[in-house]
Amino acid sequence: MKRSNRLVLLVGVFLAIVAFVGVLLLSNQGPSQPQVATELPTVVAATDIPLGTRITADQVKLETKAVAGRDADAFGDTSQVIGKIVREPVTAEAAITAKTLSGGAQGQVLDISCPATFRCMSVQVDQVTGVGTVIKTGDRVDMVVGFTADKFPVITLNPNDSSFTVVSGINGTSVKLLLQGMQVLGTLLPPPPATAQDQNTAPQPSAGAGGGTATALNGQQQIVILAVTAQQSEIIKFAQLDGSMSLLLRSPDDFIDPVTKLPLTSVVPDETTGIILKTLVDTYGVLPPELVETVLPAQGRP
Repeated sequence: MKRSNRLVLLVGVFLAIVAFVGVLLLSNQGPSQPQVATELPTVVAATDIPLGTRITADQVKLETKAVAGRDADAFGDTSQVIGKIVREPVTAEAAITAKTLSGGAQGQVLDISCPATFRCMSVQVDQVTGVGTVIKTGDRVDMVVGFTADKFPVITLNPNDSSFTVVSGINGTSVKLLLQGMQVLGTLLPPPPATAQDQNTAPQPSAGAGGGTATALNGQQQIVILAVTAQQSEIIKFAQLDGSMSLLLRSPDDFIDPVTKLPLTSVVPDETTGIILKTLVDTYGVLPPELVETVLPAQGRP
């Protein structure tokens, strides 16, 4: 065999050995492991955000935080929270989390912190008087109260013996928007009906308690805890005893200064007339009933 052919053969054997060793090394390494992130972008408050405020772009910022010290339900992009309403107060530099926007388990109250100079007072509403029982912590509400005719009896006095007689047939119903801009500090809802599948599980809020869940027409009751002044507490108690009251849901934007864009603790109340039957007739054109006289034909004599 020629020397050149022998050299080619040796080179071929060497390359085959190198290739075999390379295959063995690659097979022993196994699949590459994905890198685990140790830091993630996190949305935090750039300034204090009061309860019930709709988040604006200048109130939040993005920071990188270590995964070990980051809330599991924190958001990673500011677009996920801008425009949402905070259901608990947020301090500057605190992370914005899912709990910030939901207030935790809606329909349950673990603690109430009354603002200074205010009182916390609860009222009970249903799906008709309480905006479907979907009122949430941080919302602003008004209260309209109605009193029926029996609360305003019309009487005539007898000058001889000072006795009086109640005049019947007069409509004495009166309705008035009494309180405006009260803030909700918490709500209570009944647990859902127990079933065979969940008898051993902890009670959860009824449908409609959390954001995005459906509310069924089932006559559900709700307790709404309000921050009120001393005078407002007396008005509410009177309405609870002798009247019929309903809560009206307000927009959070009504409590933002249009110039400074800062939150307002109170607003100038809207002026209303109150409503009685005469107001409906005189101002809104409701037609009162009229007596219709019917003349019967003369009856013939028997």
